Amino acid sequence: MELKFNTMPIASSLDPRNRLAIARTLCLCVLTLLGTHRTALGQNDAQGPVPSGMELLDVEPFDIVRFTEKAGGGAVRTILFDFPNRKLPVNPKGKLVMSLVGLEGNKYEADWKDIETIELWEKRLQVEVQKMIAEKRFDDAYPLLAILLRDYPQVEGLDQLRTDYMYRNAADSLKRGAYKHTLAMLESLRQHDPSFNTEIVLRVIGAVTDKLIQELVDGGQLEYAQKLHARLENDYRNAEISSIPKWAEIFLKMAAEKRDAALAARERGDMRSARALSRESYAIWPRIEGGKALIAKIDAEYPLVNVGVLQTATVFDPTRIDNWSARRAGRLLYRTLFEISGAGPEGGEYDFLFGDLEVSDDRKELYFDIDLNNLPPALATANSFNVSELLMNRARPDHPDYSAPWAALLNRIEIPTLTKITAYLNRPHVVPTALLQRKIDGGVFEGEPDSPTGSYRFDLQEDGVTRYVYTGTDLQPHQPREVVEIELADSGDAVSGLLRGELDVVDQLFPADADRLRQDPRVSVINYPLPSVHMLVPCSDHHFLADRTFRRALLYAIDRETILSGELLANKSVQGCQVLSGPFPAGIELNDPLAYAYDETIQPRPYEPRLGNLLITMAKQQADALAKRNKEKPPELKPIRIGYPATDIANVAVEAIKTQLSLLGELKVETIKLPPGQTWPEPGQCDLVYVMASVWEPVADARRIVGPDGLAKSDSQLVGMGLRMLEMSKNWKDVRDGLRELHRISHHELPVLPLWQLVDSYAFRKDIRGVGRSNVTLYQSLDNWRLSSSTK
Repeated sequence: MELKFNTMPIASSLDPRNRLAIARTLCLCVLTLLGTHRTALGQNDAQGPVPSGMELLDVEPFDIVRFTEKAGGGAVRTILFDFPNRKLPVNPKGKLVMSLVGLEGNKYEADWKDIETIELWEKRLQVEVQKMIAEKRFDDAYPLLAILLRDYPQVEGLDQLRTDYMYRNAADSLKRGAYKHTLAMLESLRQHDPSFNTEIVLRVIGAVTDKLIQELVDGGQLEYAQKLHARLENDYRNAEISSIPKWAEIFLKMAAEKRDAALAARERGDMRSARALSRESYAIWPRIEGGKALIAKIDAEYPLVNVGVLQTATVFDPTRIDNWSARRAGRLLYRTLFEISGAGPEGGEYDFLFGDLEVSDDRKELYFDIDLNNLPPALATANSFNVSELLMNRARPDHPDYSAPWAALLNRIEIPTLTKITAYLNRPHVVPTALLQRKIDGGVFEGEPDSPTGSYRFDLQEDGVTRYVYTGTDLQPHQPREVVEIELADSGDAVSGLLRGELDVVDQLFPADADRLRQDPRVSVINYPLPSVHMLVPCSDHHFLADRTFRRALLYAIDRETILSGELLANKSVQGCQVLSGPFPAGIELNDPLAYAYDETIQPRPYEPRLGNLLITMAKQQADALAKRNKEKPPELKPIRIGYPATDIANVAVEAIKTQLSLLGELKVETIKLPPGQTWPEPGQCDLVYVMASVWEPVADARRIVGPDGLAKSDSQLVGMGLRMLEMSKNWKDVRDGLRELHRISHHELPVLPLWQLVDSYAFRKDIRGVGRSNVTLYQSLDNWRLSSSTK
């Protein structure tokens, strides 16, 4: 049935005529009343044409006084009269005092008997709105109507005018197929005047919402369709709105089909499909009979967790400082000799994989106690002899596990018993365990190289989905038998997936999305305790990138504050997210112990693109002069190629950086998206790489970032001297002083281009218990995860 509005005009008491006297009659009017032709001519010039229509928005309010033909006719614009309640006097006598627009400094008088009419400002607005409504100029009418409602609510007929505006606006929107606008107008009309054409309005609301829900379902936006339907159920009775019972029946049918498919999949043993279908059924219609019970039954029979990730892991190493996905998934497959478990008042806190560790009071002796009764099957052969080999290998220059700081620190190792090891150090160290973060695979104890030592093993990877299955023999009730990582296009998809129930956990969120998701009672959003440090790291033999002056130019040309606040934080203030002046984290809170490496007195370089241009010119001139002295060809300023990992955050940041660097006159910039899971380019592929580094323990990680064998591969003598001084530190004061000196050196030398730090967060549905609220990495507490029966 075609729905039509009854668009007959609403009766109005307003005079439809809009008579404006021509300007020259003002002369006759004022000459008659005031007796001064010269003054009248000046008034005419000052007032000019009478504004109308949208021009009324740009002028100060005015009233219009029109004079009788007997008095000479004409009209004048006046400052608003101060009539009581803005009502015209009844049968006035004597004279009317007025101030004319454009001549506010003078007062003029006119006999009431010479005045034909006075048009008040609000009446003029009312007439203009009526005219615009009749002409279907609803966008133009809106601001004038808003002024009336705000400043002149007492105007007679205003409620009727407002009703007419909304009704006719809705009718026009419906005719044009603008269903969202139609619904907005009709619901506003219902709030304003519930009794107005009730039957027609409710019938059209039903038809419009039917079309809107259908569009959302067809567009794959089932979640929003359900929200609209739920709101209608809350705001109206079923009998009032036809779309409510219609879509309740459709949603129930859709949910029943999914439920039946889930039962069939369960019968044939396809538990993965059964789990997905049961959740889809419940998400479509939570009131479906047996929906919650079916989910609980399938979860009990085959506990599985879907984890949304922004980057699929192709490398598995829980110790990688520059690869988020490798650290995340690496924790599933492998354990580390020492694993950071959190942040303490002085550096990180670490767990010893094979047992317990005690440190002597003078910090020069480490006592390892191996617990032979509490080892995972893959490490069951561990004892003091083979564990001590791991410690020794870290000090052997010819071994792949060699660590120069540990080699300089270790004096000797003694093995008193099969379960005890004592390591003697050459000098005290504040956190020696940070130097022993080494991936432990099955090959360390004569097992198969790279075989997993964690609780899960890699199963398969296809179409952005990676499956890991439990390898232990003591699976507890409701403990995940399978972890499924699902790659997402962006953080927004993660939010939608969580709310629809398609995802149970998300490992990383945009700060703005995290803030939005915190409002939903079904989800917990937790900040990781340690921020990520974002930087651009030189990674090629580009001639100019080897020049400190050129690197300074690049940093001056990047508006880091705007990119961070506008692009990454969506103009929201997030504690702990800030621009950095060096390669170390600045902490999250005031006086944060995590910021022990950061010198707050060093301010980030400001955004000064002109200075950036000047420094590039200087760098070119210096290079040309050096080439001339050496009788060589001057180096060419080749384009800068910036590589970045395939994540939403990196993509947004690097594209913004490219835009700003491209404004430098002589510089061309290219961006290269690295393959999924890869965070470091192949040799010669890029000149700079965008790195999201986990600098969790600066005293140990400084060399991994700016050292000659670190990410920056810096050959700066000042950087090398700073690292050596740091590694000779014997107490926390020396460490802080050494790191802050290294911060100053890095600010000057720029082995890396510091950008900002972000406070990352993870999220999970509340029917996943045991996830924890202080995880350094997502899967740190995985052994405690349990799927509950709740689907709230």
